[in-house]
Amino acid sequence: MSAVTATVTATDGQARTGFVTTPRGTFRTPCFMPVGTRAAVRTLSADDLDALGCEIALANTYHLMLRPGAETVAGLGGLHGFTGWGGHFLTDSGGFQVFSLQPKVDDDGATFRSTYDGSLHRLTPETAVQIQQQLGADIQMVLDVCPPLPSPPETVRLAVERTAAWAARARGAHPRDHPTQALFGIVQGGVDPALRTESAQRTVELDFDGYGIGGLSVGESRDEMLPALEAAVAELPADKPRYLMGVGDAVGLVEAIARGVDMFDCVLPTRLARHGTVLASVGRYQLKNAAYATDDGPLDPACGCPVCARYSRAYLRHLMQVNEPTAPRLMTLHNVAWTLALVQQARDAIEAGTLSDLRREVAAVWA
Repeated sequence: MSAVTATVTATDGQARTGFVTTPRGTFRTPCFMPVGTRAAVRTLSADDLDALGCEIALANTYHLMLRPGAETVAGLGGLHGFTGWGGHFLTDSGGFQVFSLQPKVDDDGATFRSTYDGSLHRLTPETAVQIQQQLGADIQMVLDVCPPLPSPPETVRLAVERTAAWAARARGAHPRDHPTQALFGIVQGGVDPALRTESAQRTVELDFDGYGIGGLSVGESRDEMLPALEAAVAELPADKPRYLMGVGDAVGLVEAIARGVDMFDCVLPTRLARHGTVLASVGRYQLKNAAYATDDGPLDPACGCPVCARYSRAYLRHLMQVNEPTAPRLMTLHNVAWTLALVQQARDAIEAGTLSDLRREVAAVWA
């Protein structure tokens, strides 16, 4: 029996809203997962995540296996005990970070050096499962091969083959009746719809608890991304969660939701916040610009977050200018709240049958 199930409560075209049930509880979908790279969403606390209504967050296997180490996290109660947060955690396999380091890859796994101290490490499909079991996330991802784009067809084909072979090994290493942890497979295939279809079919044959779609939003155009996404989603079962990895821009979120995706993660909202970029109903803007030095309005008049309710653009700009640590925290609170609110708008629109209106509104501002 699957460790997670996706329950659909409303649809609008291919888009769907509902909830995912795990042994820990439920979280609503579509959902956005803030990225807690080192077991924390940078500048935010567990209390902040609760106040924002965040139900699931992502933690990074690559960084946590190196610092403080998976055994340390396990000994302190897994991610939930270690962080003091009771919401859902999903851990990536570390594959994206590893492959960005240009490791030595063979059919068995990948060898890479730590970005912290240069020490040599090895990840295989089996060790990726073992490490994530120690971390204790509610959902873990298989180790996959994420080729850069553009890549020659033979490189993308090899990535599909290795991803399929590694998925089978991960499936064999992870107990199907694990009492607390689900395992998601990953679909690769670049921007080739035919390869995406094949990869999705081969992944579904292994009967995972859910399915990630990786290797998109890595430099390709949206016109290339969306057909590849559609080809993958068309092969994924309706009763399992569908997760588009690494997408968090407004248009990307809404367009992927329209195509039936349930889950998203991205560092974009938090990274932009730390550098002074505000996400708002009028689009993004840079708060450090001199035009905001005496602006007593909120970051976004249409936003209901606590930051917009209390602080002015002028004050937050001042905090940024003097490098006050409070600034990135407040900016991050707003950008994460804004992104979560956008996904809530999408859920509401699906229920009302008006998602096409939201897509037009978002495209008019953000495209």
